[in-house]
This record gives sequence, C-alpha cells and structure tokens, in this order.
Amino acid sequence: MNPALLPRRHLPWPMPALVSWALAWAVFLLLRPSSPVMAWCAGLLVCVTLAGLWPMSKWRRMLMAGGFPLSLLLTDASWAVSPALWLAPLALLWLIYPLQAWRDAPMFPTPHDALHGLADATGLRDAAVVLDAGCGLGHGLQALRLGLPGARVHGIERSLLLAWLARLRCPWAAVRQGDMWRRSWRDCDLVYLFQRPESMARALAKAEAEMAAGSWLASLEFEVPGRRADATLRHLPAKPVWLYRVGTENASNRSSSPQSRGPNADKSPERRP
Repeated sequence: MNPALLPRRHLPWPMPALVSWALAWAVFLLLRPSSPVMAWCAGLLVCVTLAGLWPMSKWRRMLMAGGFPLSLLLTDASWAVSPALWLAPLALLWLIYPLQAWRDAPMFPTPHDALHGLADATGLRDAAVVLDAGCGLGHGLQALRLGLPGARVHGIERSLLLAWLARLRCPWAAVRQGDMWRRSWRDCDLVYLFQRPESMARALAKAEAEMAAGSWLASLEFEVPGRRADATLRHLPAKPVWLYRVGTENASNRSSSPQSRGPNADKSPERRP
C-alpha cells in the first residue's frame, strides 16, 4: 500500500484505529469460511501494516496493531482460532523488531519534510551517495529523496521484514538488511540517523573513522555530545536536524559565526573547501 494514499490529515484519532480494525475484521470474516487460521493471520497483518504506515506515536501504533486480536479474543469468533496462535503477535513483533534492534532506537518515522534544505546546507548535489542507517519502513529514505533530489539513496535495516517493506515502498532506493554498525560507511557522502541520544557519540566516531573528509553525518533531533554542529536545519522546530562535517576540528572549542546558505539552515563555522 502506498502511504501517500492514506488520508493522514483528514482522520483525527481514533478514526485511523477504527478504520484499521474494521478492515481487519472485514478480511477475517471474508476468509474465515475457507480457513480460520489464514483469516486470523490476514486480519492481524492488516492492523500491523496500517499501524506502521500511519504517522503517529508508538502507543497509538500499538493500539492499532493490537485492537483486532484483542477484540477477536473477546468475541465468540475466537473459538475458530487455535490457542497457540495467540503467541503469533509476539513472534510477529520479534520478526518486525529483533531483539538487537532495541539497542539502537525504536521505530519512529522521519517527517517527510524534515530534511528540506539539506542540499543547500551540505552542498551535496546529483550522484551523491546517501545512507539512511536504520531505515525502518522507509520514511527517512523518502525524506532524503526530497532533501537531496538526484542523490543515490541507500538504506540499511536490521529487521528483515521492515527492510522488505522499505524496498516495496521505496523501489528507487537500494535497501539491504543488516547491522548499521557493521556496514561500512566509507563510500557515503552523507549518513542520516534517527537514533537514541546515547548512540550519537558512537555514530560520530564511526563516521570519523570510515568516511572521507568533507562528508556529512546528519541526525534528526539528537545532537552529538561535546561537538558543535556545523549546520542545523530547523524546518521543523521540534525536530531540528544536526549536521556534522567529517574531518573538521571539534567545533565545541571554536567561536561560531552563523552563516546561512538556505532558508532552513543555520551555519556555525566556516567550511573548508
């Protein structure tokens, strides 16, 4: 399903949940005569998929994903489903979000216009290689494509299922399943992250060790401790994008003279050629 087709701004909460539950029940009732187990799995898949595509908080996503199996459990229809299948939500959660992924960050989507002005702020143009490290369902990939038109967009995601869904949603991006910390960033002109605050020092260390001087590390919302950003995108005031140029001296000990090369970029130090 193309998330652009979802009526995001026209359905206030809890309408998205009601829509997903209704669709899940419709699929379940349609398939139950032929196979109750298949009907149950299909209904659950509807809820989980819509919960992942609709932009909202993690608690609302959980309500959307869990509403159908909970309502089924409370009705007489639950007799048609083997009790063992009620363990399926846990298995599905593990498949979508493996245990190791909790060490990085929960699955929060990047706002589609969060990287507006990225080309002006970084000077990157066509054919630049950009990586969304931990791309989830592909929201960051889409934001990178809008912020850097013409760039070669790559993504890496630990979850096999999420990587597969990101490929479907973003066929123009090169998405692979794997560990963002083990994948080399050496060939990237920019690496984009939406991680935990405690991950940022590790991310900058990896960027400095592997990426070429003059390339960029971009972080949505969370700063690198002890390092002044070389540029900042403030298109979304609540979610600034901090930009760090690899190979520059630590800016925390330098005075800043803000310069702006774009309507949404705040510059601190002068760039090296």
